[in-house]
Amino acid sequence: MLVSARRDADAARRFFRRALATLKVTPTEVVTDAAPVYPAALDEMAPQAWHRVERYANNPIEADHSQLKHRLRPMRGMQTDKTAQVIIAGHAFM
Repeated sequence: MLVSARRDADAARRFFRRALATLKVTPTEVVTDAAPVYPAALDEMAPQAWHRVERYANNPIEADHSQLKHRLRPMRGMQTDKTAQVIIAGHAFM
């Protein structure tokens, strides 16, 4: 997950570079929203990956957010960037 003030090509490249380095595998499928900067960045970083932008392609991922929401509601959201980083890392680990 990337939290960025702007969705430009440089931010997309940074995100995909970091994600691919973390995964240490080559993805066959990448699910994103239909932001216009993603296709060019994905063609550079993972040309063999299928870029899915269908409306409900990320339903399994979104359904998993219920566990995250159960944890965040008592905390009243993420108050700082550090909290967001810890919660996102834990959610990605699960």
